[in-house]
Amino acid sequence: MKIIKNNWILIVFLISLIAIISALTAEYFFEIFPCKMCLYQRYPYYFIIIISLIFFFVKKIYYIWHLLLNECAICYGIFYAIWHVGIEQKIIPGLFECTTSLDSTNSLIELKKQILNKAIISCDEISWIIFGLSAATINALVFLFLLTFNTIFLIQYLYNKKNNN
Repeated sequence: MKIIKNNWILIVFLISLIAIISALTAEYFFEIFPCKMCLYQRYPYYFIIIISLIFFFVKKIYYIWHLLLNECAICYGIFYAIWHVGIEQKIIPGLFECTTSLDSTNSLIELKKQILNKAIISCDEISWIIFGLSAATINALVFLFLLTFNTIFLIQYLYNKKNNN
């Protein structure tokens, strides 16, 4: 546990980098295109990569800020990942842009507008599966792992800070 704690910034950075490289590889090399929810789930990884790089190069930033910013990004990511899994399983409704269904209308103009505003890739269809799990499910598990350890380290940091004062 101490090894993970001492290298947490590097671990979070590498996990985020691997997640983004995997997503971009799937998209550009295997032509598995992302839906809107998939794209939203990438944002926390980009953010974590950027703040980790800043932390590596600007040594004046306190460790607590890295943990707090990670916590916010991870919570955002887990929210969208779980929502996406719910959409895939048809448990939770998705965004308007995520579905392939159209609302009934009597107007051709309204129908055309609906068609043009629809995403090509639907959020409720599973694009790819790894080890029997959808990419959104794997992403939710990765975020859950990150949230668990980041929260532990954040609580430990605050506890140690409180006891040292």
